[in-house]
Amino acid sequence: MNPSLLSEADARVAGRTAGRLLDNLSSVILGRRVPLRMLVVGMLSGGHVLVEDVPGTGKTLLVGALAQSLGIHLRRVQFSSDVLPSDLLGASVYEQDTAQVTFHTGPLADAHLVLVDDINRARPSTQAALLEAMAEGQVSVEGTTYALSSPFMIIATQNPAEQEGTFPLPAAQMDRFAVRIRLGYPPAQSELAILDRYQAGEALASQPAVMDVAEWGRLMAIVRRVHISWAVRAYITRLADDLRTHPLIGMGPSPRASQMLARSGQALALLAGRTFVLPDDIKELLEPSLAHRIVLAPGAMLHGVRVETVLGEILDGIPIPWADQDELS
Repeated sequence: MNPSLLSEADARVAGRTAGRLLDNLSSVILGRRVPLRMLVVGMLSGGHVLVEDVPGTGKTLLVGALAQSLGIHLRRVQFSSDVLPSDLLGASVYEQDTAQVTFHTGPLADAHLVLVDDINRARPSTQAALLEAMAEGQVSVEGTTYALSSPFMIIATQNPAEQEGTFPLPAAQMDRFAVRIRLGYPPAQSELAILDRYQAGEALASQPAVMDVAEWGRLMAIVRRVHISWAVRAYITRLADDLRTHPLIGMGPSPRASQMLARSGQALALLAGRTFVLPDDIKELLEPSLAHRIVLAPGAMLHGVRVETVLGEILDGIPIPWADQDELS
């Protein structure tokens, strides 16, 4: 057995730890466990998450619940058209009292989890200020590079229903998000429970921490040891290639998207307590991992074709691979 691969016992323990985090989030955001699974997958894969939904569905509450579940302080930035890159990265300020120039760090410094609320309401220059932080875990200000905390994760929110006063994220920025989730409306029974909580005045402050930052980092390292067979890797490659050459798609997923899909598959397998990735993991992740990275061809958009429909057609047309069991030994 390859010593770098994950043992079944370690996978079960890690899966239970990640499962406690998912259960904790599900106790706050009721009736929407599927998107919460994708949030945990994004977190374990070392990626960033875009939460796209209408107001009032619990986007900000979700991020607050995640920070509290980890026992960490949440740094929050409310984007608007007057937010500048320096408001994120920091800036040098002349101090009159000391007659010296002092650098004041922005909210990205010394933070493990940053909520960027209404990311599409900031101007492109401010949106672009996040790219280096998301891609390399560092920021560069006035010729000096500052390393960010590790682990580091950005969760951005946007409301797709409003277009006035917004600046759509460019493809380069969308490609930096490991997954995009939509919470949606809760089922009626869950919404009734939410109303009961509201009437009782229950606060998020009562939610316990179930993990810490060190354990988060340890789980991210374990994810990399989850086995992903040649057959599953070839399956990902075939999916990406078919999407890039599909006549209804103007811009398909990048190689970075394929890499993040594979890593997210490892994270989803670990969440299930498994030591290996299944093709079904990739199928489940295809929409949250790739849909936001794909641009439809102009003719397809004109006729109201949806990216999700094309993804379904691609999945139906590719046979499910069988993993080579010899790879596991």
